[in-house]
Amino acid sequence: MPFEPPCFIPEFFFDNVVLNIVRGVMDDRVVTDQWGCDVSLRGSDHQGIHVDYQRPLFAETPDLSLPVYVLVVSFGLVRITLENGPIEIAPGTHRMPRKEALRAVEAGEIAMQAVPLEIGDVLIRHPWALHRGSPNSTDTPRALASIRYVRRWYADNSRDVDLLPRAVWESLTSEQQRVMRFPVGDR
Repeated sequence: MPFEPPCFIPEFFFDNVVLNIVRGVMDDRVVTDQWGCDVSLRGSDHQGIHVDYQRPLFAETPDLSLPVYVLVVSFGLVRITLENGPIEIAPGTHRMPRKEALRAVEAGEIAMQAVPLEIGDVLIRHPWALHRGSPNSTDTPRALASIRYVRRWYADNSRDVDLLPRAVWESLTSEQQRVMRFPVGDR
């Protein structure tokens, strides 16, 4: 997503209530390093069940239970209803070995749960919880914006990110700048 209005609004990134929750789960030195928007259109199908950012921190022990070091904060740019394709999440699967979680969901032992959102609602989730997008049967595109927060020491190249325009960077307070880990452009 571009770092320009109407897409970029600083309040999306710096809401005190959301940051307090994210910092409470991780630590005070979190940064945001990715953001984007998933849009479900009329006629879409169920997305395949998946996790985000699949690279484990320790490849030799991919199912090692670790403290949270990444969270995804999502919010609808429109009201998200059961009809326009909400995200569906299999609760608790972020704490399970991946193969066991997939088996439990496929066997119906853990149900996928739709997450409708009103304007102003925020969904904070662990990206390793199994999830998927669901079909949109309406004429209104369902836009779900997401911001990834990570502990300051964590970095990966799981997605390309746009340059943060210098004017936007300079409009942020020093506290806000400490939260943003995006490359800053020359202009």
